[in-house]
Amino acid sequence: MRVSAAATLLPVTPVLGVVMAVLVVAAAAVAAVGHLGYGPAVLGSGVRAGLQLTAVSLVIASITRSIPLTGAFVALMYLVAARTAGRRITTGRAAWWAAVPIGAATAPVVALLLATGLVPLRGITIIPITGILIGGALTATSLSGRRAVEELTQRRGEVEAALSVGLPDRDAALEICRQHAATALIPALDQTRTVGLVTLPGAFVGMLLGGASPVAAGAVQLFVLIALLAVESVAIVISIELAARGRFGRPDARRPVRARWRAGIANRRRQVPGDPRDS
Repeated sequence: MRVSAAATLLPVTPVLGVVMAVLVVAAAAVAAVGHLGYGPAVLGSGVRAGLQLTAVSLVIASITRSIPLTGAFVALMYLVAARTAGRRITTGRAAWWAAVPIGAATAPVVALLLATGLVPLRGITIIPITGILIGGALTATSLSGRRAVEELTQRRGEVEAALSVGLPDRDAALEICRQHAATALIPALDQTRTVGLVTLPGAFVGMLLGGASPVAAGAVQLFVLIALLAVESVAIVISIELAARGRFGRPDARRPVRARWRAGIANRRRQVPGDPRDS
């Protein structure tokens, strides 16, 4: 007798709610005791996730039959992702620059999937696939952008040194921040390398529970991982480029750094008697 997918999943009962509540409180308590600084954030994230998933579960059931409504929902996901990643990197209007790497990385892959027919033009397939890709781009953008900005801020003296040997602003910044910010790709690499050996990701498990064959489930999961590698690689490259060009607004002035360097040279020249370049 075939067991239904619903019977093999976690039963939606009061016990499930109690267990989740205990786990969220435990995570928040550990973060607080460990002085991680994220205790309230862990608790708030758990509550927010529960409310959002409840609302989204009800909404998706009513919009998947409409392509315009599906497109509107995908646009909402994109805006929320851009805002979330941007706030991790910087503040103010500069945070919206995070929309560029997320959109530039995700849109071509989704367009390719729709054009080739690998993803049918139906809301029930577009929303989860696009959501996975946007989520990957969000993580890559926030990690790489934040690390790039932090490197440029903390290693400001090295940026000045690179400027002093004649490198343009962008090139000097890239020399300092690119290598560290590129480590944002490591989680995606580790997930891809260890798939099937350490974890069985959600797409694979979900398809198996839905009745698909292991081969079909494996093919879909492999596609998801490869697509995420492509999306996150593009998002990271663009995020680093934006940080190097100062689009995220920090460090607050590479141009003044260059101006101060030039001013220092001019002052030293004025202190040398008879320097022909001062005439």
